[in-house]
Amino acid sequence: MENIDLSLKKENPMEVGRIESFLKKYPVYQYAIVPVSEIPFSEKVRDICKHECERYGTSWSCPPAVGTVEECKKRCMNYKFALIFSTVAEADEAYDLSSVLKTHTEHEDITLKLADRIAKDGNNVFALSSNSCSLCRECTYPDGKCRFPHHMHPCIESYGIVVFPLLEKLEMDYSIGEKLVLWFSILFIS
Repeated sequence: MENIDLSLKKENPMEVGRIESFLKKYPVYQYAIVPVSEIPFSEKVRDICKHECERYGTSWSCPPAVGTVEECKKRCMNYKFALIFSTVAEADEAYDLSSVLKTHTEHEDITLKLADRIAKDGNNVFALSSNSCSLCRECTYPDGKCRFPHHMHPCIESYGIVVFPLLEKLEMDYSIGEKLVLWFSILFIS
């Protein structure tokens, strides 16, 4: 799927074209390249993290470690555009959270490879992903530094980003089948 803001393509034809050319080499299901100004942020998303997520306050990839929503938004606004992409994984049991979470590792690997590939072209890249980091059996937060800061991708929602309306606006799928899981990442690029 191609979904690119045309003004962005006019402003950055070389960068956008280069990204599109190597995206085809990765198992990316859908993608969109948009100006960072198109990304919606909301304190309400952070409230959901705080009151409904068991990872809140336990990981460097989650609040409050990532900073306030305003700080997160400011950090993201330092980039020119964002590559939003999804990958597909098949879960053994669609309604079993542990089965679904096992499929996340490959998506994280793809996110890291894409971020590294884009950085090779001289771009600054910052990655957010669908889930909180699970690289370590036990996170060092809050007592020690992150063991793998280059591989740790904060959760998209931890930054206060409102995912559903963004995906709808970009005409990207959020669900495609009972045992198929869509994982998302956002790479901020400048």
